[in-house]
Amino acid sequence: MIKRTFSLVLLLLNILSISAQKLPTGNPADFKVKTCLHSVSYMGVWRGQATLTVDEFLLKAKELGFDGVMLAAKRPHVSLLDYDEAARQKLRARIKELGLELVCLAGYCDFTAGVDKAGIPNTEIQAVYIGELAKLAKDLGTNMVRIYTGYERPDVPYDKQYSLVVEGLQIAGKLAARYGVTLAVQNHHDIALHHDAMKWLLDEVNLPNVKAAFDCWSPTLEGLSAEEIKQAVYTMKPYIVHTTTADYQELPRYTYDLNHTNYIRKESQMRAVPIGEGFLDYKNFINTLKEIGYQGYIAYEMCEVLKGGGSIENLDKSAKAFLEYVKQFK
Repeated sequence: MIKRTFSLVLLLLNILSISAQKLPTGNPADFKVKTCLHSVSYMGVWRGQATLTVDEFLLKAKELGFDGVMLAAKRPHVSLLDYDEAARQKLRARIKELGLELVCLAGYCDFTAGVDKAGIPNTEIQAVYIGELAKLAKDLGTNMVRIYTGYERPDVPYDKQYSLVVEGLQIAGKLAARYGVTLAVQNHHDIALHHDAMKWLLDEVNLPNVKAAFDCWSPTLEGLSAEEIKQAVYTMKPYIVHTTTADYQELPRYTYDLNHTNYIRKESQMRAVPIGEGFLDYKNFINTLKEIGYQGYIAYEMCEVLKGGGSIENLDKSAKAFLEYVKQFK
């Protein structure tokens, strides 16, 4: 009985700690540019992209002048498979030694994977994985894990998929609360991608530690105007605790139609470019974050084939361009 009571008290303290996290205040004077570099930028994911170890990446973020880091929670970086208790303590000490802030871990989940296979408890599997990421986050010294919703699968009713995302976020949120960790849901996957749908989703989940990592990328590709993106930020204001920036150039694609001696337009290919050189309106987006008194970090990632190639020198050049770009908002 005493053990159970202690556990409940501990859970309550964790929830209260989460509730006290800094959300947008509504006062522009409270906004401060805090920069964060996502390790996916130096992880060798994209064609030609250089690969750094976790320690090399931390040194790089420090050398470039970033305030904090966002670590990808998968190989070759901070995978649950590779980080036992000793490795966690060592990494936490190293981050502290370098004077960096571990802003969050980047989790990689998909609550609708396997939705067509009713016998597999995929929602539970995904939630347990996120719970383990929350423990990893606590051990490393951060109270945030970035996660996703789910990709929409064909031939399965949308609302069935949506309900699995709600269920999964509620289970994962409660598991993360045991460690005082907030789950920041990024507007990345198909389910509840639009800001109105995401606001509804988070309202429905209704947990104090399930918030939003709201980016400019998806509303731009949804075709929203500058004013509509501004209003999207205001809609998401009660939930925004994190944002990640990246800029892109659109490269049109066509296929040749021999029968008509003509070309057929296809979906464009997006390529990464230094911030300010692409089509995303970050002046509008970040200024709106400032208007709502956003309190989180502004992360930067190079998460596509980058203009100029993936050498360390070119990656560094783009990261430095980001740091220079955000000075205008201080």
